[in-house]
Amino acid sequence: MQTYSLKEITTKIGIKHIIGDENARITEPIQLDAQNEHTDVIMWASVKNYESLKQVKCGAIICQNIDDQDINPNCHYLIAENPRSAFRLLLQTYFMQEEERCIAQTAVIDPSVKLGKNVSIGEYVVIEAGCVIGDDTTIGHNTVIKRKTIIGNRVQIGSSNVIGGVGFGYEKDENGEYVLIPHVGNVVIENGVEIGNNTCVDRGVLGSTLLKENCKIDNLVHIAHGAVIGRNALVIALALVAGSVEVGDNAWVAPSSSIIQKVKIGKNATIGMGAVVLKNVGDDEVWVGNPAKKLFPKD
Repeated sequence: MQTYSLKEITTKIGIKHIIGDENARITEPIQLDAQNEHTDVIMWASVKNYESLKQVKCGAIICQNIDDQDINPNCHYLIAENPRSAFRLLLQTYFMQEEERCIAQTAVIDPSVKLGKNVSIGEYVVIEAGCVIGDDTTIGHNTVIKRKTIIGNRVQIGSSNVIGGVGFGYEKDENGEYVLIPHVGNVVIENGVEIGNNTCVDRGVLGSTLLKENCKIDNLVHIAHGAVIGRNALVIALALVAGSVEVGDNAWVAPSSSIIQKVKIGKNATIGMGAVVLKNVGDDEVWVGNPAKKLFPKD
């Protein structure tokens, strides 16, 4: 099993300084555990977990600070501005196992599809005609990419998703029967977007449903036709983003929230867990409840 010295680790993950032995060796990362008895493990602690941090008996801990009277001589403390971010870099740099990049033999890819370099496509994936898949993009098992979908570079799409399917849009005909309105648009996914598992992103009726650069879509999310998800925005599990909704850059859409069609969510806005949003939300605002009301800033 490969080990790393704390001195080696600190040069790559943004550690300010070490309290303890910089030559101590680390074998694996674990969650913060006051009962841990292994000396070769590394953990991280947020400020709110300071009491638990004081109880750790041995091992290395990435933390923002530790008071002199709370230092355990059997522990090593890696002081970081942002412990969670430093721990993320630690996992990414030293402990993340690289998956083999390949195109599975069971994948069904239309001959018209344009595939970029270093693409990974899982088992039983279907990619329909006219799609474009960018460089270094990964598509998980059993995902279906419908016709004319455009996917950028470094996009991560999980398993069992449907990207570019027809949305729920009906109109009554002359007999009063509901008939589906044809969806002739597509889905455009920009560079660096990540989509979890069991998520549905509908194609536009006209034009595109757009997921902008670096936005992150969780598992079990529904993004309806014509929606726009802003750059670096987060849309989290069980959220419903209805047709033609615009979610601003860096917005946070919490689990189980619903946003009615054509509503605009401002930049840096936060939609609380379970909120039902019926009105436009301004930049930097926090809305919660059903129906959602502005919590911050107060009028």
